[in-house]
Amino acid sequence: MTDQANSADSGAGCVIRVLLADDEEMIRHGVRLILRHADGIEVVAEAADGAGAVRLAAEHRPDVVLLDIRMPVLDGLAAVEPLVALDPKPQVVMLTTFGDDENVTRALRAGATGFLLKDEGPQELISAVRAAAAGDAVLSPGVTGTVIRRMLSGGGAGAGAAAPEGRVAELTDREREVLVMLGEGLSNAELGRRLGIGVGTVKSHVRSILGKTGCGSRVQAALLAHQAGLMG
Repeated sequence: MTDQANSADSGAGCVIRVLLADDEEMIRHGVRLILRHADGIEVVAEAADGAGAVRLAAEHRPDVVLLDIRMPVLDGLAAVEPLVALDPKPQVVMLTTFGDDENVTRALRAGATGFLLKDEGPQELISAVRAAAAGDAVLSPGVTGTVIRRMLSGGGAGAGAAAPEGRVAELTDREREVLVMLGEGLSNAELGRRLGIGVGTVKSHVRSILGKTGCGSRVQAALLAHQAGLMG
């Protein structure tokens, strides 16, 4: 299989640009067909392995990368870090089956935005892409509980990392409030409505929280809220 790049429409500034990486051509074909019929979403490139995904992401600068876990040359887990290190940083959503929750846990710790089951329906796929592009976490309900429990029981911080309580010590009262809502799984829009602030302000708070706590994604921040005992 070879990588392919699809031409992007010029002037479509509001279009969500998606890179799809999966070694199964039928999976790529199915996802492409679903997204092709969604307003405001365009698949700008496709890759059959993780190395191709990193290279094409650097070239096409997608907003969202849909990334399979098990691929040749460079698997999805190894591709997460170089993808989220790109500037601008794409939102990485892992594509998985139910049995892959341990691998997805590793991907979330590496900075992936979330994960999506391959057997989700077309509307769930479209909604996940839009949510990821908006900066929201993407977690398939079927395995969310399992993954969160595993991450919490295994500890989210690496060796030598600060304790959860210390990582939230520098947050302002408002940032702590936002972090708790991230722990509840609220989207930016929901969080803004609850606090009576705009989505732009919400995003600013989230960026500050990620920077102060050293979290690589909203999912990691949500888990930190639980680990730090902020959820009541």
